[in-house]
Amino acid sequence: MRIVTFGEVLLRFSKDSHMRLSQGNVMNANFGGSEANAAVSLAMLGNDVRYVTCLPNNDIGKACKMRLQELGLDTKHIHWGGERMGTYYFEDSVSIRSPHIVYDRKGSAFYSLKPGMIDWQKAFEGVDVFHCSGITCAVSQDAADATFEAVQTADKMGLTIACDINYRKNLWNYGARAQEVLPELMQYSDIIFGDAGEWELVSGLPRIPFKAMDSNYPIDAEAYTEMFSRIAERFPRCKKFILGLRNEISTNHHTLSGVLYDRKRLFTTHIYDINPVIDPMGVGDAYLAAYLHAHLNRSDDDQRNLDFALAGSALKNSVSGDFNLSTEEEIEDLLALHS
Repeated sequence: MRIVTFGEVLLRFSKDSHMRLSQGNVMNANFGGSEANAAVSLAMLGNDVRYVTCLPNNDIGKACKMRLQELGLDTKHIHWGGERMGTYYFEDSVSIRSPHIVYDRKGSAFYSLKPGMIDWQKAFEGVDVFHCSGITCAVSQDAADATFEAVQTADKMGLTIACDINYRKNLWNYGARAQEVLPELMQYSDIIFGDAGEWELVSGLPRIPFKAMDSNYPIDAEAYTEMFSRIAERFPRCKKFILGLRNEISTNHHTLSGVLYDRKRLFTTHIYDINPVIDPMGVGDAYLAAYLHAHLNRSDDDQRNLDFALAGSALKNSVSGDFNLSTEEEIEDLLALHS
């Protein structure tokens, strides 16, 4: 199976030793970003992944391309333009202090991406799946228009479309409303992933509490079945509705689970009690990527695919940086341990 993912790559800056952004004189730099995180996870699991984005034609853009290639991505359809990469500054959580993020994306190369700049017909040649994200619709009106150009082309070409709702409140600054744009994007999608807050945003239905303090917490399957049966009426194309569940007990202690609804029944899985969390960035991206990998290899086994997705996501908590560098063998080992 060949997969195309589309989104902005960001340059992430952070301090060592849990310093605040206002402390010290040295910053570490890593590439990341939700869609790139998913692409790398899929490549690490052995998939043929083509990554489409817009990068500035300078040394930083070229370094980013090299890093994506090192991680196994096909970068032939990158569009070169703009003057700089988008960045974000990440202050890690520690003890009772929550993490903090400062975005600097306005005016980036991807911010200026417009419809017609990417030849989607060529980008989708020989491709089975297109993965998109709500983040690309939040960056700018031009980027949103380019996203819909991509999904409409993928739709016409018969690709399976997987959507990560990916609501980022601080990015919706150009006049559009996420509550209107994201459901429109989801209408094209065969597989949709989101967390509790994102499903609440697009459906208008109140989220179901997930307050697991350990792995013994009971999942309210009846409530989730009722919720997703109502959501399914709004999105008739979608075949798989996936919800990632996370309770942040403390900054470094999380519980993680999820549910999957296939329009007929609800699947639940176990709960991972993760302590300590090394890096929480990209956990949702790893969840969707692991699910897509499992689904493409055994589409008729929803229970195992959900279990695999959760295990892949849980492992990301142990990996520093945005990218989940866990292999299929490592995920299978974790699954066997919890079977």
